[in-house]
Amino acid sequence: MFKQTVDFIKEQFPDQDFIPLHEPRFNGNEKKYLLDCIDSTFVSSVGKYVDDFEKQLANYTGAKYAVAAVNGTAALHMAMIVAGVKSNDIVITQPLSFIATCNAISYIGAKPLFVDVDVDTLGLSAVKLKEYLVANAVKKSDGFSYHKLTNQKIAACVPMHTFGHPCRIDEIAVICNEYGIALIEDAAESMGSYYKGKHTGTFGTLGTFSFNGNKTITCGGGGAIITDDEQLAKRAKYLTTQAKVPHRWDFVHDEIGYNYRMPNINAALMCAQLEQLNGFLENKRALANTYQHFFNKTDIQFVVEPNNSSSNYWLCAILLKDKETRDSFLAYTNDNGVMTRPSWALMTKLVMFKDAMHGNIENAEMIESRLVNIPSSVRLK
Repeated sequence: MFKQTVDFIKEQFPDQDFIPLHEPRFNGNEKKYLLDCIDSTFVSSVGKYVDDFEKQLANYTGAKYAVAAVNGTAALHMAMIVAGVKSNDIVITQPLSFIATCNAISYIGAKPLFVDVDVDTLGLSAVKLKEYLVANAVKKSDGFSYHKLTNQKIAACVPMHTFGHPCRIDEIAVICNEYGIALIEDAAESMGSYYKGKHTGTFGTLGTFSFNGNKTITCGGGGAIITDDEQLAKRAKYLTTQAKVPHRWDFVHDEIGYNYRMPNINAALMCAQLEQLNGFLENKRALANTYQHFFNKTDIQFVVEPNNSSSNYWLCAILLKDKETRDSFLAYTNDNGVMTRPSWALMTKLVMFKDAMHGNIENAEMIESRLVNIPSSVRLK
């Protein structure tokens, strides 16, 4: 079965000696916009492409405002800062996640609290979230919720749309509103994904994206914050540009700021990539359908988009029957010219977070032991 799978994947990406997991495609106006940016000499944090990208991203997602950032981790860090997360606060997130989510929480000095995921979405479970809060949180007269055991404020909830598949974000939003918890969507992997007709990142107070080199669209690095709150958007823009007070020549800074700006040269790439996004999504959906049809004839389960969702299928994933089979599959595919990768180690297993609070995380543990990502690039025509 492993050889049959490798042969099938190679048929999808012919004429390649080694098939990567997800490589970028620059088939549009990238070179044109880059040359224009270089000729303008505005290659750093000031230039028309930053403004154009922010407007285009807001328009595409349906958000009122977008703020470009140097990468997705910086965007998430800034989103938590402007949402009011403070040192020693609790931030709820999921154990099945990339390390950047917990790193951003830790930059502030806040503490992650892990709630299990749903098997079908791979993202934070609304049911498990409500169960945990009912058992462990109390809402006080200030409108915020606190952990019964430690009396720490539960300042934010950061669900992630894993591998581009939307979680049940509308249900999570209702719960967060009930408990006075800021909802910040880690939509790093879900550019072009929709839940019940709304783009991911638009359900919470703020949403964040990554445009790293392995994402659906990329500028090498890059990230962004989206929100419908004008004041939060202005503050995010201000803090990401070193908290500089506008003046014709004086350098005045009135609080600690961050050098989290997206350079204009990266934004030029993003404008060209956004123009191609819908075509990329159509191509990746066709690949996912091809994979699903193939794996339906095997004992390997292909991970499909959840109900009420339109996933970007950033990384296509399969579930093997157990960890031993998963490890054998990983070894065989990588030895035979097909790059595959397991899910991340659960955050609760990392030394930095081994003492973090968490509920029952059996779903995340099962997925970690069985899931493998397979090549998911936009196929060349």
